[in-house]
Amino acid sequence: MPQKVIPLTEPNAPVLPAEVDTILGHAAERLAGRFAEHFSPETVRECLDDSYLVLAATAKVRDHLYVLAERFATERLDAITTADGLRARIRPEVLFVCVHNAGRSQMAAALLAHRAEGRIVVRSAGSAPTDQINPAVAAALEEIGLDVTKEFPKPLTDEAVRASDVVVTMGCGDACPVYLGKRYLNWELDDPAGQSIETVRAIRDDLDRRVSDLLAELVTTDA
Repeated sequence: MPQKVIPLTEPNAPVLPAEVDTILGHAAERLAGRFAEHFSPETVRECLDDSYLVLAATAKVRDHLYVLAERFATERLDAITTADGLRARIRPEVLFVCVHNAGRSQMAAALLAHRAEGRIVVRSAGSAPTDQINPAVAAALEEIGLDVTKEFPKPLTDEAVRASDVVVTMGCGDACPVYLGKRYLNWELDDPAGQSIETVRAIRDDLDRRVSDLLAELVTTDA
């Protein structure tokens, strides 16, 4: 059965410190149980280690980074099960991609997830992710009751693109791989990095209108 994870790190990636290796070992056991139907324990551990190392490459603070690595690995393995047809696709899946996954794509994902209320699988990623979400973006979303303080920038993965029905790019050029049968949208918006809160609010509101239109296209509401 398909169970391929394309590593994001180089083949000569650094060895994990002993204490991190132990903690990730416990996390791998949890994930192996969750994904036992589709992945071997070795594949799960490979994905988890790779997820940790790629996040560690840009993280300024590594406290609790293993928690984020487990969440990222879970998202990647979920995406593979969808992309490889290991489970039925019961909801539309949307991926938002920008450069740093710290502003536009995070806002779009939060807004669509809020409005979709579980009817759409929503992911976001960056072609060159930074270490944290833009504070002005978090503040603008908090103003309308959305909390992204537990979110984090993630790198763009092949499996996330393959699992998606719609891929929305925002300023990341040709970084996103193209697959036949996928719907690609390019939303031209200002980058909130370095902008005033007033400008970020305007970007937020523009995104809210766009995700509302996208939601209406993807989900039919029963009368």
